[in-house]
Amino acid sequence: MGVNGCVLAIDAGNSKTDVALIGEDGGVLSTARGGGFQPPVVGIGAAVDVLGAAVEQALAAAGVDAGSVAHVSACLANADLPVEEAQLTQALHARVWGRTVEVRNDTFAILRAGADEPRGVAVVCGAGINCVGMVPDGRTARFPAIGRISGDWGGGSGLSEEAMWYAARAEDGRGEPTELARTLPAHFGLASMYALIEAVHLGRIASARRHELTPVLFATAASGDAVARGLVDRLAEEVVALSSVALSRLGLLDEVAPVVLGGSVLAARHPQLDERIGELLAVRAPKAVVRVVQESPVLGAGLLGLDHTGAAPQVHARLRAQFI
Repeated sequence: MGVNGCVLAIDAGNSKTDVALIGEDGGVLSTARGGGFQPPVVGIGAAVDVLGAAVEQALAAAGVDAGSVAHVSACLANADLPVEEAQLTQALHARVWGRTVEVRNDTFAILRAGADEPRGVAVVCGAGINCVGMVPDGRTARFPAIGRISGDWGGGSGLSEEAMWYAARAEDGRGEPTELARTLPAHFGLASMYALIEAVHLGRIASARRHELTPVLFATAASGDAVARGLVDRLAEEVVALSSVALSRLGLLDEVAPVVLGGSVLAARHPQLDERIGELLAVRAPKAVVRVVQESPVLGAGLLGLDHTGAAPQVHARLRAQFI
């Protein structure tokens, strides 16, 4: 197995980093896992140090030095804008982990893991929501995806916040009735939305635990609650708006093309959400082929690296086979 043309694949999310060292024939030489990648919190240098620990572990496990790595394919959380990608590319170049470096937002790893070629669109809905698209000639479609200031809505954070908003107004009379006023506080063993609001506000329930309310929202929707069902439908509309616009930008709207869905919310396969996405896409992008990705995103980073090095199709196929 040749090593002089190795690809170093990095998929770094907010909570964990996965690294795979890939040989010239597509074989996986080694893997490693590290901590979360959060440059907005700790700074670029400290964040790249986290990557470095996992990279060094993978290189050592394979008995390979960085000089043997032809290309570093890094798909990184928080690389939301081109300027951030450029800054992170410079930071990774400085570490000399490979002869060339390409940094992309981590949503591209989801897309490439779920598509047979670098062509299509991916929507990821986890804590937040994001969408990217790409075609083989190098053109991409993307959105800033940095929250409400860039027009985003959805993801576990947005859904839980919206569910609490409706539930609070239902309990105090400002809004329409919804079972969310009962099911959301009950998840934390509380009797009312007032008690839940107080507990969150005073820190007795950590703000980070709000994401636990997203499955409660979907369960309440499945029981028939109109308000909860409306929020699920709104998420479906956002997914389809993102994917259809990205397809249009790339000239794929009238072609058979994959729409890859990933992230914890979409991967949970909620029937109402899946059905509504399918219904709306049939109108907005009737030739789109929906697929929920199951493969590890580091596979996508590796395939992007092989795309960059011009590896043969059988090399791509061998790499993919090792992640089934």
